Amino acid sequence: MVVKTRDKFIEVARQLFARKGVENTTMNDIASASDKGRRTIYTYFKSKRDIFNAVIESETDQLLGRLRHIVAQPTSPEEKLMDYVDCRFEAMKEIVSRNGSLRAGFFRDVRKVDRARKIITKKETALLCEILREGVEKGVFEISNVNHFAVVVTQAIHGLDVPYIRDNLSEEGIDKSMLKKYISEWIVNSIRKK
Repeated sequence: MVVKTRDKFIEVARQLFARKGVENTTMNDIASASDKGRRTIYTYFKSKRDIFNAVIESETDQLLGRLRHIVAQPTSPEEKLMDYVDCRFEAMKEIVSRNGSLRAGFFRDVRKVDRARKIITKKETALLCEILREGVEKGVFEISNVNHFAVVVTQAIHGLDVPYIRDNLSEEGIDKSMLKKYISEWIVNSIRKK
């Protein structure tokens, strides 16, 4: 019951944040829309920031699940890496578009973006490390420091989230599919054993 109540608060908050924006949603709004009292919501979350972080964590858990599925596939490390990049961009775009007006306020506040990324970055990097290590072990990739390389690649992909989601590079003649292809090729070709 405890988990269900907490999950309900998170989903209701996500919907309200998406519709009204984080700034315009109160803890009272979330409690009321959940058919619970304000006291009940404060049993689970200390503040709106806590519930916002829980919403972000819930959304990123879905992304991580999709990435874990790719890591577990019986495909080559190169294919996994390319699928990983493709999935990562698409899943992040879906998360942002599903959350409506949350995205506008979210992208304006760099601190919110950084807090949300801290929740997922280490987990994403660990999954990427699994693919890279597999490639090194199979003699397909040559990487001097897998952990460092995974950190750099993860940060590079994060840096392209907004341009990908907003399709900002289309004015340069680079559509979303081309961007994913170029990033995948850049990563794979830079580490492929010669």
